[in-house]
Amino acid sequence: MDHLTRQKIFLEATWWAITAFVVFLILFPILKNTPYYPFQWSNIIFIVAFITLARYIFLFKYTFLQKYQYFKIILIFLCIPLIFNLVNNLNYFIAVTDESAYYFLDGNLSQSQRNKMGLFIRTEMLFFGVGSVLATIIFPFKLLRSIWRYRNKGIG
Repeated sequence: MDHLTRQKIFLEATWWAITAFVVFLILFPILKNTPYYPFQWSNIIFIVAFITLARYIFLFKYTFLQKYQYFKIILIFLCIPLIFNLVNNLNYFIAVTDESAYYFLDGNLSQSQRNKMGLFIRTEMLFFGVGSVLATIIFPFKLLRSIWRYRNKGIG
């Protein structure tokens, strides 16, 4: 394994560790204050998709994906169901929280703490949800551009 490949693998592992740390930082206060958080997996998917795809959009030339053309084509087609899944989960979150106003927050919290936690949950879910949807829409175009540049100009 050459030096450049090792650097790309190290960079990828570092970014995945940063992503896991961000997931922990965001979900810790929520899981600490709620006995049952029904949107845990949706929240994790939103955060991971947003950070990873945004990183790939802006730093694609530093990833190991740059030279695998067939894998890029597969990723383009995988983004289609991912977009629908993200939009569906975001819509479900908005519908549930608009109708039942954070029923899952613990009764041990005061009303002001419930309001703050509800605002935090809504804000971060909407931020990462909308960000992940937008990143998933933009990412296939980045991949198409990369494939086109590789086929026509010989660069990734």
